[in-house]
Amino acid sequence: MTLLTVFFIYLALGAFAGILAGLFGIGGGLVIVPVLIFSFGLQGFDPEVAAHMAVGTSLATILFTSISSIRSHHGHGAVRWDIFRPMAFGIVAGALIGAWTAALLSGATLELIIGIFVILVGIKMLFDVNPTPGSNVPGNFRLGAVGAGIGWASAIFGIGGGSLTVPYLSWCNVRMQQAVGTSAATGLPIAIAGALGNAWTGWQEPGLPEYSLGFIYLPALIGIILTSVLFARVGANLAHRLNARVLKRVFAIMLLLVGLRFLLS
Repeated sequence: MTLLTVFFIYLALGAFAGILAGLFGIGGGLVIVPVLIFSFGLQGFDPEVAAHMAVGTSLATILFTSISSIRSHHGHGAVRWDIFRPMAFGIVAGALIGAWTAALLSGATLELIIGIFVILVGIKMLFDVNPTPGSNVPGNFRLGAVGAGIGWASAIFGIGGGSLTVPYLSWCNVRMQQAVGTSAATGLPIAIAGALGNAWTGWQEPGLPEYSLGFIYLPALIGIILTSVLFARVGANLAHRLNARVLKRVFAIMLLLVGLRFLLS
């Protein structure tokens, strides 16, 4: 596989991930991480660092994608900033700890954990499993604690946290469009803290390829953000115009297949 071919794959991946980020509020990481792991394997990267690099690079791309998505959702009045602010403090701390936790895992273990998580998200989306609203929005301390848990898990899986934040906010009786918009906003502190944490924990890691910034692979980062930022706006606009149920189920089936691929390998 030539470098030019790989770069075009990164461009296409960025476009797809950007649409998903805006449409479902999931940050695109659920697509970016598995595809990067497969791509890094084809490029002959060390299997012990491939999954860590996929996670770190995914979080770095979400930094750019989330900014574009936030602007679009804010323009529709769909971001609950009163919820975002207390959650953001916990998210930053949790994401930094999550990046450190991921660095302690072997490459095979991290891939297994990612595969299980992808399957669980796929099942949730396929059967439209959503929590029944059962609580009002809690106080700032509880929001911060929940944010810490979401940030920790998101930094391990390389996601923007939407698959965790949206169900939680829905359970708190937040309207769905506002839950998606607020989730997109929380992806920004997750991405910042997670990307910095992965750059730091992978700085002296042996086996990294050229053009790596810790666990962040710069060619993939550049290729993905060139298209993801543009297409995140497209996805955010579609979220306010289309019934995404069919698209969500197709995406869920794809996640199940990807997750099974990880488990079987």
